[in-house]
Amino acid sequence: MHSVLQLPVPPLEDWVRERTHHYDAGFVSGDPRFGHAHVTVLAPFVPDPSPQDLAAVADIVSATPPFEVRLGEVDTFPDGTIHLRVEPEGAVRGLTRAVLAAFPGLTPYEGIYGPEPRPHLTLDAASGEVSEQSTRALLSDLVPVTCVLERLQLAWWESGNCHVVRGWDLGA
Repeated sequence: MHSVLQLPVPPLEDWVRERTHHYDAGFVSGDPRFGHAHVTVLAPFVPDPSPQDLAAVADIVSATPPFEVRLGEVDTFPDGTIHLRVEPEGAVRGLTRAVLAAFPGLTPYEGIYGPEPRPHLTLDAASGEVSEQSTRALLSDLVPVTCVLERLQLAWWESGNCHVVRGWDLGA
């Protein structure tokens, strides 16, 4: 269980929600605002953020205008995580850097993927039955997708208790 700052990607929500259900229905949120399909800005985030922490995030978000991304290239990380690349990456990376500057004690993915992990939208996990090719085939009618990322969520991820803690509109 942990908190995540994430940018929901509504055009892929139904697909990712269904894949999440396929693996572990406990991580399918009953909160209709929850972004199963998302691009992570920072994970993990502060588990129990103070009002000052939330105000710092709000300040960063208000200074960040909504931005358009394209999600179309299916790729796989060395750990087998099948994902869509975010193009261009600059706005997501900038938002992550701003959050890290405000919260210098935090490290993206606890350093597992290096100091600046690639922005992405997780789709699936490689296995004997799942590959980039099979994932591309399942997504064939949905990607590429171009959308505007316009909301940041502080989401809590815990089996049986996934929900949005707080949300902010970018540039507001």
